[in-house]
Amino acid sequence: YTARRITEQYLERIAAMDSAGPTLHSIIETNPDALALAGGLDRERAAKGPRGPLHGIPVLLKDNIDTADRMTTTAGSLALEGSIAPRDSGIVERLRNAGAILLAKTNLSEWANERSTRSSSGWSARGGQCRNPFVLDRNPCGSSSGSAAAVSANFGAVAVGTETDGSIVCPASANGIVGIKPTVGLLSRAGIIPISHTQDTPGPLCRTVADAAALLGAMAGVDPRDGATAASAGHVAEDYTKFLDPAGLRGARIGVAREKFFGYNDATDRVTESALDALRQAGAIVVDPANIPHAGTYDAAELEVLLFELKADLAAYLASLGPNARVRTLADVIAFNEKERDREMPYFGQELFVQAEAKGPLTSKAYRKALSTCRRLSRAEGLDAVIAKLRLDAIVAPTGNPAWPIDLVNGDHFTGSSSTPAAVAGYPSISVPMGYVLGLPVNLSFIGLAWSEPALIRYAYALEQITMQRKAPRFLPTLA
Repeated sequence: YTARRITEQYLERIAAMDSAGPTLHSIIETNPDALALAGGLDRERAAKGPRGPLHGIPVLLKDNIDTADRMTTTAGSLALEGSIAPRDSGIVERLRNAGAILLAKTNLSEWANERSTRSSSGWSARGGQCRNPFVLDRNPCGSSSGSAAAVSANFGAVAVGTETDGSIVCPASANGIVGIKPTVGLLSRAGIIPISHTQDTPGPLCRTVADAAALLGAMAGVDPRDGATAASAGHVAEDYTKFLDPAGLRGARIGVAREKFFGYNDATDRVTESALDALRQAGAIVVDPANIPHAGTYDAAELEVLLFELKADLAAYLASLGPNARVRTLADVIAFNEKERDREMPYFGQELFVQAEAKGPLTSKAYRKALSTCRRLSRAEGLDAVIAKLRLDAIVAPTGNPAWPIDLVNGDHFTGSSSTPAAVAGYPSISVPMGYVLGLPVNLSFIGLAWSEPALIRYAYALEQITMQRKAPRFLPTLA
């Protein structure tokens, strides 16, 4: 194989199965320069050897991640159609330096699913409704829907998504793959269309823990364009694959967060109990229960923070596009959507945008109070407290419910998930396949304290190796 031939085969598969065949609608656009880039990297490998493990590897990118090339960056919105970023995002600069091939931009829940409370995950005006490769009339979850569905369907070697709360780990679970939601600040957010500077982070979506570890290492590091990454100094591993230990669970104290995160789906609970048995067989000390204090009590405060930060952070991003940008503020986007209602809002509205536009500046007392509440309850009185009290190395819980039928009339049908504590705290979590419910994949999430990615990778890899639960999707038209 050569990088060029691998890239050709991925492009052929995308053409045959994404916009034709099963029609996943997971890809918004492919890179017209992908084959040329691959050829250049083949020549470089022959002359100098590889730069590293990502040399010549095709990577899929969520369509809210800037690339200064001939691909656009639009968050799936027609308001940014044709927008070419003036500069690569921080993580894309690192991927290029590592020799990765930027293969395509993936579909997503438009504006990373912060537009409406009644949205259908994976739908965007540019990309249409992304579908789940396991069962095509099921939702792929979001907002990193296309990244997860595409890598599950083998449209690229690895993919990058972004998460504010659940947008990496939920699609990972729904599509039967591995997702890493890193500590906020481990990976740069510079050049990524934002929701929240306190919770946003990019992260890997891959078929295996080993792939995810390799991709994480290529993207991690301090970036002067994102002040949050300064805190990662001294915490970044040059190579996260060195933590891939099949005996990594031996002696680890793993807590089980039952309260709030079990009981919403009996079949998922049964699969989770089997995964807990596997942890014990692998030598883990399972502390059960290890409930996370205050889980579910700060949801309203979290939404308040996200609405305030969306208004401020999106305006800052749009300003970076230069004077020719079609929209410059959230108010401009709202007005565009109203003008283009038939194309932009045929199924659901933009009530979250309207609520965010009504918020004041980040100096507002209401914002500061909500942010303080979130940090206190999720960190000091939440994850920090239970992990210290029970001397835990990590906490586990089912990532979420099995994929629900796509419903453009009523929107998503979530019954439960465990993403919020780590998301609000800014702490890492890894979602890894643990089994199936009537053929639909469900994952187990490992949650830890800040900068504990090495330990979480060890635990997730050890579970993956002992259970080997990931299966290739079969593109079934519906659930029998």
